[in-house]
Amino acid sequence: MRTYDFSPFARSAIGFERLFDLLNAQVAETPDNFPPYDIVRTGEDTFRISVALAGFAASEITVTTKQNMLVVTGRKAAQEGGQQYIYQGVSSRPFERRFNLADYIVVESAIFENGMLHINLVRHVPEAMKPRRIEITSPSPGADEGKSSAGVKAA
Repeated sequence: MRTYDFSPFARSAIGFERLFDLLNAQVAETPDNFPPYDIVRTGEDTFRISVALAGFAASEITVTTKQNMLVVTGRKAAQEGGQQYIYQGVSSRPFERRFNLADYIVVESAIFENGMLHINLVRHVPEAMKPRRIEITSPSPGADEGKSSAGVKAA
């Protein structure tokens, strides 16, 4: 994988160091495509991650969040009775799938039904972080009388 120089963006992008680090992150291992998943935007500030987990029970799946990271893990319980598979097409291997979350994205709920795990996400931006209009005012007409334009007395 290549690394890119994002320094030209540093002139106008403040506080995006984490994003640039994520873009330049190199993974030593080959990416694992198990389990398959979809990410869907369901509204302006809502998202849904659907993970296909055929063969797993809800008690064998863990969903955790920590510092802008969503982690979905699955571990099959030990099979009692020692079944001998002739062919096993449904994977039962343990997995860990990680998703990087943007700031203010929180997990609203997780639902497991029919072999699909649905994780609903919502962006909750604090009022202080939302755009607001700044009123531009002009000084009153008599406030600057007696001063030159440079703020220095003329000789």
